[in-house]
Amino acid sequence: MARYPGIHSIQNRLFLLLFSSMMTLLILVSFLYYQKTAEIIHSKISDLAEKNVSQTVGLFDLLLEGYDSVTKSLNSNYELSRLLLEADKETNVSVSVMNERSITNIIGAAYFSRDDIVGIHVMSKGGKLFNYERRFAGLVDQDYRSTDWYNKLVSSKGEMVWLGLSRGSVLNSFLQEEPVFIFGRQLYDLTNYKPVGVVLIETDPKPILSALSNASISPNSRVFIVNKTSDIIASTDEQQDDLSIEASGAEQLPVPSFSGLPRPKDDEIIVDNKTDNLIVAAKAAVAEWTVFALTPKSDISEELVQTRLYLLAVIIAVILLSIMLATLISRNISSPLKLLIREMKQVELGNFRGSVNVNSFEEINSLVSSFNRMVHRMDELIERITLSSISEKNAELQALQSQVNPHFLYNTLDMIYWMLDERENDRLGRVILSLSHMFRYSSDWQEASKTTLRQELEQMRHYMTIIENRLVGRVSTEIQVDPVWLDAIVPKMTIQPVIENAVKSGLEPLDRPGLLSVFTVADEEANELRIVIEDNGVGIEEEALTELQTMLRDSSLGRNYNAQEGGRRGIGLPNVHRRIVLMYGEPYGLRISSERGKGTTVVIAIPLPARGG
Repeated sequence: MARYPGIHSIQNRLFLLLFSSMMTLLILVSFLYYQKTAEIIHSKISDLAEKNVSQTVGLFDLLLEGYDSVTKSLNSNYELSRLLLEADKETNVSVSVMNERSITNIIGAAYFSRDDIVGIHVMSKGGKLFNYERRFAGLVDQDYRSTDWYNKLVSSKGEMVWLGLSRGSVLNSFLQEEPVFIFGRQLYDLTNYKPVGVVLIETDPKPILSALSNASISPNSRVFIVNKTSDIIASTDEQQDDLSIEASGAEQLPVPSFSGLPRPKDDEIIVDNKTDNLIVAAKAAVAEWTVFALTPKSDISEELVQTRLYLLAVIIAVILLSIMLATLISRNISSPLKLLIREMKQVELGNFRGSVNVNSFEEINSLVSSFNRMVHRMDELIERITLSSISEKNAELQALQSQVNPHFLYNTLDMIYWMLDERENDRLGRVILSLSHMFRYSSDWQEASKTTLRQELEQMRHYMTIIENRLVGRVSTEIQVDPVWLDAIVPKMTIQPVIENAVKSGLEPLDRPGLLSVFTVADEEANELRIVIEDNGVGIEEEALTELQTMLRDSSLGRNYNAQEGGRRGIGLPNVHRRIVLMYGEPYGLRISSERGKGTTVVIAIPLPARGG
């Protein structure tokens, strides 16, 4: 008696079936649970990041409005404008000293209006410099008029110019160790609106950097203030100690490029979750600033670690429980089935005298009764199967005899055409006649696989007759082929697959009238005749075009390829290309170019035939 492998036993198979079903359900539920949990966590983190950035932008607006009011108070001070004009003209030393003291008092009042101002510098149009700062003793850069920050202030039209963070004062050489935030504007005489000088203010950057830190949602979050030209005004990187980084051996992260990131408009807040970082961007209302908060997704994923550990513990517990349940259920079901199998083996050995008696589940009892009836009626069933087989063969023979002969179909289509012509139904008649010619042309391969360009164009006209009648007014055809090339030899069914692909994939989806153009170009230098098929359809996606061009290249090398959906079965574009290569060589074949929304051009390149055929 043959022994069955343990893995194929009923009990083991039932166990595997039950266990695999439970595991599939467990994995599916665990996956959905984890996905939903991750989605909730990411959503909450995104909302938190969006809220933090929004609050940070609000703080910036309040801070910048305060700075703006300081510069506006200086610009609107009539006495300051008058003194700056006189400072450039006054030659009396005593009067100049008094004017300088008055100017210093005015900017000193502005200096003490805020606690975070480090220094205020006013430069007259004539080049005189007036300062009020924490340290009055300092070496002033006398070449400040050639610096970038001064040129930006002078070239402005009175608006606030935010110059960003600096590692030290741009004027006082003694204040080079403390970073400052600098800004300014050009001062005008408001009576005649003429520039009288510029003001430059240096402030403590801690309020800005502190606001930036509030936008961080993880230790590795990086926050940047970027102007409209993608220059960084300030960032949380400014708070890092370069010496500590160097001492610890850590590498400072590269500065990201902000030129390709989306910019919000007005009160809009953009959340970009498509890269390795969660990017939140918001725009400041006072300045042309955009705040970018970048948080690595790896930091966000760390919050899912506890969820994964909990889920793993649950999965292990459920697996153990599943093993116990699957073992119990499989034993209860397999025991009566094993008895039934032993009795069936007796029948298999030829013992038809007895019958199987099993007292088990109702379904198994029904199976035993059916088996007993099957044994007694086996001869009858064999006879029925034989009769059924004979009847099926007869039906197949009748089906073969009733198949339509292609020539009968040609004649039938011609008959329909003449009947329609007699009833003056010209349009439908032309369609039927074109269909008849197309079927006759595509079915007649007795003259191998070569034909002339004339016959291919004629086949194309029949096809376009059907298409133009089906798509009334939506597709038109323009053929401009030099008659000298009409007798050129081409592989049969070369043009029609290209035309079908152009109509189906390029012109039919159009919401405007489409044009299909066919013309020839003779390149004597390359010894090529190019049959150009051009449409103004929807074009081909770049990825699909690359894939199609790869298929054409592979087909010319004899590799396997899958025919495109647009080609006829067995005569797709790669097949056409392969047949041309086999007939004329690798330099020839199909060349496809396309631009999405503008159309597709297919060039059929064959050797240049002799003039006149």
